[in-house]
Amino acid sequence: MLLAPDEGAALVRLTRLADGSWGDPVELPLADAVDLPGDPDDEVDVEGIDVQGSLRDGLLWVTGSHSVRRKRVKRHTPPSEVLDRLARLSAEKPRRVLARLPIADGRPVLGAGARLPSGKRGLVGALADDEHLGPFLRIPGKDNGFDVEGLAALGDPAEVTTVLLGLRGPVLRGWAVLLRLELGPGEDPGELALRSVAKHVVDLGGLGVRDLARDGDDLLVLAGPTMVLSRPARVLRLRGAAVPGALPEVVFARDLDTVCELAPGDGEDHPEAIAIVGEDSLLVLHDSPAPDRVGAHSVQGDLLTGLGRGAAPAARFVV
Repeated sequence: MLLAPDEGAALVRLTRLADGSWGDPVELPLADAVDLPGDPDDEVDVEGIDVQGSLRDGLLWVTGSHSVRRKRVKRHTPPSEVLDRLARLSAEKPRRVLARLPIADGRPVLGAGARLPSGKRGLVGALADDEHLGPFLRIPGKDNGFDVEGLAALGDPAEVTTVLLGLRGPVLRGWAVLLRLELGPGEDPGELALRSVAKHVVDLGGLGVRDLARDGDDLLVLAGPTMVLSRPARVLRLRGAAVPGALPEVVFARDLDTVCELAPGDGEDHPEAIAIVGEDSLLVLHDSPAPDRVGAHSVQGDLLTGLGRGAAPAARFVV
C-alpha cells in the first residue's frame, strides 16, 4: 500500500503484516524519481495518487494540490496578529506537481519520472484564462479556491494519456468539478506535455471532491466539504466513468449511486482518502483523526465492506 502524507515530499510504502495490519514503512522521496520544482525537501502537498498496473512494474501518478495557501491562525495567536496572518498568501511551486513515475520492485525508478511543467505550460497556466476556474486560481484552497484532491489514471498503463483530477474547490453554485487531462511526452525526457484540459461538472449537492478511486469501470468519489467544516461526507459511484471517454460533461445527482454515508466527528475524523482493498472493501483514512484512532506508531482507518451493494460498516483497520 502507498500512502501520500500531505506534508513533506515523499510517499510511504506499507507492507501487509501477518496480523492483517499494514506496517514496515519505507519512505520514498519523490525527488529521487523526478525533478521537483523548488527545493527537494519543500512540501509538495500530495493530494492524489493512482497506480496503473501493479506496484511491482506499473506506473505511479502523483498530484499536488496546486493550491494557494493562506496563513493559519493558531489557537494561541494573539488577537493583534490575527488579521495580519489572514492577509498572508503564498503560491508555492512545489504544490504544482503532476508526475508519472515508473515503478520497479515496489518503488519509483531513480530518475525515470516525468512531470508537467509548473509554469505557463502546466495546469495552472492552461487554466489562467478559463471562464469558470481562472478567477479561483489566486484564492486559497480552504476558501473555495482552486484545490486538487484526487487523481484517477485511465486506460492501459502502457498507453495511458488520460488523467482525471478531482477538485475540492471551487464548487460552482453547488456543482463540483472534475478535470480530464490528455497528456503526452514533453520536449525533454523528464517532462510531460499537456495536450488538452476538459471540464466535467458533477452535482454533489454543494460538496467538493476529496478523493477518487477506480473500481473496475466505475469511479468512486469521496465527497466532502470544500471549506473548514466537519460534515457531511459520503462515497458516491459514477458507473462506467473510469472508461476513457465515458465520463459525461454534466453529471446530475440522479446519475450517482450512494455507496455509503460517512460520519465525521466535530473537528476530527474528516474523511480524506479512499482505496479499494481486495475485491469488495473500501479503506477510508482521515485528516485530523480522533485521539482514539492514533497510537504511538499507528493510526486506525475504517474498512467498509459490500461495495457492490452499498457499503456496510466494519471494524477499524490499523495502518
